[in-house]
Amino acid sequence: MPVKPVKENAVEQELVQRVRAAGGVAEKTTVIGQRGFFDRVVVLPGGRVFFIECKRPRGGVLSPHQIERVRRYRSLGAAVAIIRSSGDIDQLLSCSRQI
Repeated sequence: MPVKPVKENAVEQELVQRVRAAGGVAEKTTVIGQRGFFDRVVVLPGGRVFFIECKRPRGGVLSPHQIERVRRYRSLGAAVAIIRSSGDIDQLLSCSRQI
């Protein structure tokens, strides 16, 4: 029986559930007229703020405008995370414990 690939929305749902369980918020974001804005803004206990782009684990690639947005935000000192798996969520959540 073939294994079903994990979809991006499943990764995003897990992110939201785990961030909430950790006491944080994971707000859905949309910027009107701007392609490629981040999927979520996550605020973790301790005040850590992350711009999050969710992608499916296999084959999920950033588009050119998403790559540019990630580069621009990181160059400004913003924390940006690309979430593809439970392990990526683990790393993100460990950041709130380091403060």
